[in-house]
Amino acid sequence: MIHPSRPLLLGSGSPRRRDILASLRLPFVVLAADIVEDVLPDETPRAYLERITLAKLEAVWQRLARQADLAVPPGGVAAVLVADTTVVIDGQILGKPADVADAVATLSRLVGRSHEVFTRYAIGRAAPGADAMLAARTVRTEVRLRSASAAEIEAYARTGEGLDKAGAYAAQGIGTFLVEGVTGSYSNVVGLPACELVSDLTLLGLIDGFPAVPRPA
Repeated sequence: MIHPSRPLLLGSGSPRRRDILASLRLPFVVLAADIVEDVLPDETPRAYLERITLAKLEAVWQRLARQADLAVPPGGVAAVLVADTTVVIDGQILGKPADVADAVATLSRLVGRSHEVFTRYAIGRAAPGADAMLAARTVRTEVRLRSASAAEIEAYARTGEGLDKAGAYAAQGIGTFLVEGVTGSYSNVVGLPACELVSDLTLLGLIDGFPAVPRPA
């Protein structure tokens, strides 16, 4: 059971995922997984996400085994959560832009059209072993960006907001001025599908009676 003394361990350095967990009032600590996220030749989006989330889970397990990370409380963690989000258009995975020029090229391809955003998360035990993977799910959302002028695209790219994000935009930030419509989970676009995550944590018995109601003093 997730509890302040045995929190959920988020294996991600994403501030967006931290914000989503914090908004759900779930106790958690962060121990980011550091892996290579390059796409393999001819790799499909779903296969890519399955491979990357498993690699992130294994990387977190390795860090926990070294027991050198002070982020983990003395009582340990209830479970490990990792996730990866990717933007797909015309069947092609769009990664994070290398620079402003790359961001402009990416956004120019996305505006005036719909694209897909996939997030896959995996929930694992605090250590590897038999049945260590507790649950995994891939969630798809369709996003439509409005048409935009070259000047608008250039100005947004130069804000730098999208330089560390797949697809070169942030739906929850300045980039919302481009988002014409979202079909599916909005939080999935931000980086973590909250509805599905809470459902899986509940089914696994890791949370109970969500949302927690404070007891009277």
